Amino acid sequence: MDIETGIGIVMNHWVKVQPEELIHLITDETHMAEAEAMERWATSHGAILKTTMVPSALVQNGDILENLAHQLSFADVIIGATDYSFITTDAVRQATAKGARFLSLPLSCTDGSSLLEQDFIAMDTRWTAHAAKGLLRRFNRCSSIRVVSPAGTDLHLSKKGRKGTFFNGIAGKKGTLSSASFECCIPIVETATNGELWLDASLGYLGSIRHPFPVTFREGRLLCTDQSPDALRLREYIESFHDSMMWFSGEFGIGLNTLARCRGLSYIEDESAYGTFHIGMGRNLALGGQQNAAGHFDLIAYRPTIYADDTLLMLEGRLLI
Repeated sequence: MDIETGIGIVMNHWVKVQPEELIHLITDETHMAEAEAMERWATSHGAILKTTMVPSALVQNGDILENLAHQLSFADVIIGATDYSFITTDAVRQATAKGARFLSLPLSCTDGSSLLEQDFIAMDTRWTAHAAKGLLRRFNRCSSIRVVSPAGTDLHLSKKGRKGTFFNGIAGKKGTLSSASFECCIPIVETATNGELWLDASLGYLGSIRHPFPVTFREGRLLCTDQSPDALRLREYIESFHDSMMWFSGEFGIGLNTLARCRGLSYIEDESAYGTFHIGMGRNLALGGQQNAAGHFDLIAYRPTIYADDTLLMLEGRLLI
């Protein structure tokens, strides 16, 4: 897929831009080619595109977005197209509350290509919506979630008082937000995740896991004592935020894109891949949680068997509903 085709999917189908609407594109210095292609699309379709360039190194913690909150309130559509997702920030929550449509579109790929060139963004949004709504009917009635896997995962999570949502790219209605990540996600109770998680797929922004290893959760906090290279990479990454809240879980997600593969090429594709689940760490405000933190990232694993209370929803990565 070329970038122009990818932009057409995003603008026409996902955020449904209309003539004369104001699109506020937030990007960074590493994605000038995509920004210029979006400008050409807007011009040819009678829309207005305002581009704000932010330093790529400052996006993840979300502070720079808070300074843009007033400007964002004037946009019809906001597209976050930096290396990192900032969908979990308070600035996004405020903008959508005022009616903006927000799309998280992290463009980074480890091979230097663009997310807009990846075939998985052509996923059938209707299939994902149907599958996610089936899951949410069960999740929103339960108070606890259990996840086990053939690798050895056995996790217990609480969603008491929380409601889940799903993303499939679509943010066509006023006040909605979505992501290029096709998933069902729940802002779990931040201090109630317990058990063992065997990581065998991806470490989000850090890419693929070469050798599976276990981590433990106690009252929401991640404990990583394994001495493998991947475990050391994970600890160093979390420590780099200098924020104790980054050690706490804030999201439970299930990948719902059958075109996606967990390749370590793009963390958005990794967490979207059907047959995987992820635990989101750190900030979860815009998802409906209560945890503010210096960032957000996901730990992704294969072949989950998932229970909502005592109801079996997924067996070794295959939906049963």
